[in-house]
Amino acid sequence: MILAIDMGNSNIVIGGIDHTRTYFVERVTTNQGKTDLEYAVNIRDIMAIHNLPLSSIEGAIVSSVVPPLTDVMLSSVKKITGKTPMLVGSGMKTGLNISMDNPKTVGSDLIVQAVAALKTYPTPIIIIDMGTATTVSVIDKSGNYTGGIIFPGLRVSLDSLSSKAAQLPYIGLNRPSKIIGKNTIDCMKNGILYGNAAMIDGVIDRIEEELGSPATAVATGGLASFVLPLCKRQIHYDDDILLRGLMILYEKNKA
Repeated sequence: MILAIDMGNSNIVIGGIDHTRTYFVERVTTNQGKTDLEYAVNIRDIMAIHNLPLSSIEGAIVSSVVPPLTDVMLSSVKKITGKTPMLVGSGMKTGLNISMDNPKTVGSDLIVQAVAALKTYPTPIIIIDMGTATTVSVIDKSGNYTGGIIFPGLRVSLDSLSSKAAQLPYIGLNRPSKIIGKNTIDCMKNGILYGNAAMIDGVIDRIEEELGSPATAVATGGLASFVLPLCKRQIHYDDDILLRGLMILYEKNKA
């Protein structure tokens, strides 16, 4: 089993995976104030919860979009496993052709997802990652990473709305029963959830028009489960796509 870690702005995904199965997928809050020891304790506790010994980890790989924490996480993994993890970045073999103005600016998480998607789904592919930001990555029929879109995430939008309007409260994201809200809280939920669902449906339509063919739509991220049931388009929910992508990159580069 390898330890696969993806560091995002809001959450860090920590998983265990090998060629046969995914052993666990857990999320911890991204906290730039934590030390390498504190993150090492997080990893140890997650392994213990799933009844997996640390000795079962044969290697590790990390992707990060949080530069101040990257070295902290690398140190924490080495502290608890005794192994130096790989870091997804420039110079790593990915097998992915990135058709962007500056390929080095593409987030490592987006590259990892694209690598996994190409192994799993028919092209063209649209990957929607709903986290702090909602990112849309497009892989064309030839398997090239051809670009994408970045939106404010659900929680960012909702917190901004509540902080800027004095009479609008901070609320949760449980699914509303009707699109027409009868009170302030339901109206806010509907705006965020149905609004994002309609946006995703519309963006997929427009991307397919630009590609000139139907595409496979795939969604991941901690907030995707709130929105996908409200979408009209068929969208595959894939919570393991990051881990699978990290596993593929680990295998490509371990030599």
